[in-house]
Formats: sequence, C-alpha cells, structure tokens
Amino acid sequence: MRNFITTTSTAMLLAAAMSATASDGLYLGGSATGYFLDSERTINGADDSLVGGINLGHRDGNVAFEGGFGRDISGDDLDVTKADVLYYLKGGSVWTPYLVGSLSYFDRDSNNLWDGEAHTWQLGGGVGVSTMVNSNWEFRTDVRALQKINNGESGTTDAALTMGLNYYFQPAAAPVAEPEPAPAPQQAAPQTRTITVRLNVEFEFDKAVVRNVYGDELAAVASAMKAHDDIDLVLEGHTDSVGSDAYNQDLSQRRVAAVKAKIAQDYGIDPSRISTVGYGESRPIADNSTDEGRARNRRVVGELSFTEVVGD
Repeated sequence: MRNFITTTSTAMLLAAAMSATASDGLYLGGSATGYFLDSERTINGADDSLVGGINLGHRDGNVAFEGGFGRDISGDDLDVTKADVLYYLKGGSVWTPYLVGSLSYFDRDSNNLWDGEAHTWQLGGGVGVSTMVNSNWEFRTDVRALQKINNGESGTTDAALTMGLNYYFQPAAAPVAEPEPAPAPQQAAPQTRTITVRLNVEFEFDKAVVRNVYGDELAAVASAMKAHDDIDLVLEGHTDSVGSDAYNQDLSQRRVAAVKAKIAQDYGIDPSRISTVGYGESRPIADNSTDEGRARNRRVVGELSFTEVVGD
C-alpha cells in the first residue's frame, strides 16, 4: 500500500476551498481511484493500480445509490465494476461526511497473478467527505477497505482511495432564509396621575360640632381611604385667637376628635388609620382681627394623596 498516506493528504488539500450545499436527484460523474492491492494476490508481492471510472447514481436526501465502471490507466490491466451505497451524515457549513458500502468485481489480466485472481468479488466499506462546488457539481473523496469474498487466495484485504466529481442534473435548491421573528410589541408604561383630596371643616365660634354641610367632603375622604387601604389620614385642628392659649389648645383637640369620630362612625373607616393633632391658635391662615378671618381660622384640615392609572 505504498504512497497511500501521501495520496490521502493530496485529496484533502485539493478540496480545501470548496463550499457545501446539498443536492438531490440523478447525477453523473467521473472518478480516479488508487487501488492498493494485497500482496497475497500477486506472485511478486504488492501491486497498485490507478483506475479511471465513470459513475451514475441517484441521491435522495441522506442516501445515494451508485453504479460505476473503471479501467486501469496506470499500465496494469484492472477493470472494476462496482455498486455503492452512500449515507451522508450531518455535516458542517462546508464538508459533509458520509459512510459508504460497496460490492466490487475485479477483472484482471496480468502474468503476475496467482491462479484464480483474475476475476474476484470484493465487499467493502469506508468513510469520506463531500462538498458542493456549486449548485450542480459535487466533489467527493473517500477511503475504503475491500475484503475479497470469493475466488483466488482467501483472506486478502485491499485498500482504495477515491476522488470523484459528480454533476447533478437537478441543481441544489437555494437556501431559504428564515424570516426574522417580529419584534415583541413594546408595552407602553401605564399613564398615572396623582390625586389629592383635601378636607377643610370650619366651626362656629367656641363649638366643636361638625356641621352637615361638610358631608360631601367627608364622604370623598372616606371613599379614597376605602379604595386605597395603604394610605392614612392626618387631621389638624385650629382655633381663632379669642380666649386663652390653653383653652384654644383644648378646643382645637376637641374639634379634630369630632371630625375623626364622624368619619369613623358614619363611613366605617378604621379609627386607627386617622391620627389627630391640635395646634390651638398658633397657626392662623387669616387675620384674627376680623370676623371673616376668625371664621376661617376655626377649622380642621386634612389631606390625602394617591396615584391612579389613567385608562387603557
């Protein structure tokens, strides 16, 4: 089997720049095969041959069936008729590996043969790689071991290295680009608004009674607290400047307690969610020297703020 390794390396380098695209259908091709024959076949030892051949086959997906005939072009008389089955494995972007099984018939005419070696059958198997040069042309190369199954000396094993170029009558289909997935719709951030509910309850002079006229304001505060159980209410009580500081401090606390009780009792709000503070006459918002100003200062105030989503 001299020159076998060198010939194999040459085959691999020959196809280094080719690209792979699978093709199907009927194909016709030519091949060159170096046969490295077992020394047991011949009288004077090892005998190698180079056979040029023509191949006709059909590929369907991963499987190809092929028949071929070749004649010796190196001087020795070796005719080869063969039938091959190829199974293509999953490959990369350039090369596709394959497995091959073959049945070959050797017809030899040489004075260097033992008796019975002129006509023999060989059963073989091997591995190779394939690449498509373009949409019609395929380059292949493989190595095989061939075991003689009848005639001549028994137990002989040959080797073969094949390089072939096949033309597919039906060109390979152009790859179909997969459509890019549509981008996921962007979820717009919900629009929100901040709502503030203010309470301002004014009292008659020297009194701590909540008048019915403030029912709507109290109901609005209670409704907001029911809808948003995470917010609490702080009530602040105030008076005008008539009377002593101590008296007005007590009066402001009674007024703020009255508003708290009204909200809790009439609207079902938990009293623990309402805190109160009395400031007496210390925080006027109007002039205590006028009746109108003093009326505005006799008050209980509170404020709630919360955020709501605005529509869809």
